[in-house]
Amino acid sequence: MSAALKLTCLTCGQPNRVPSDRIASGPKCGTCGAKLADGKVAALEPATLKKAIATDDLPLIVDFWAPWCGPCRMMAPEFSKAAQAMTGRARFAKIDTQDFPQVSTERGIRGIPLLILFRKGKEVARLPGARPAAEIEQFVRSQTANA
Repeated sequence: MSAALKLTCLTCGQPNRVPSDRIASGPKCGTCGAKLADGKVAALEPATLKKAIATDDLPLIVDFWAPWCGPCRMMAPEFSKAAQAMTGRARFAKIDTQDFPQVSTERGIRGIPLLILFRKGKEVARLPGARPAAEIEQFVRSQTANA
């Protein structure tokens, strides 16, 4: 039997335990039925972000962005491509800093777009500026290689 991974549902915020060998098969939240690791970018609220940072066993990479930011809008499709390519190895999410300005203050964000990688309750690394999918994937791989 494989070890269980803890994953917060990025839709409803409920914690879930998933056997690690089932990550690739698209596990669903036991509460709301949303997919937990489907290769899509989830839009988060601050409370769900805090839960996911504190709970998740898979790396979580978050795009801090705003709708008025041109480079943020340009990078969105690339971030989605990277999320699809990294399905089962990391989860991808975004949080709108215009709707939730307190997140920028709490995290010390001074410019967007900004990608922050979280693992096991801690911030691991930051990647500022708009990036192509391949660069985002390489960033995640390099920061999680020894984890």
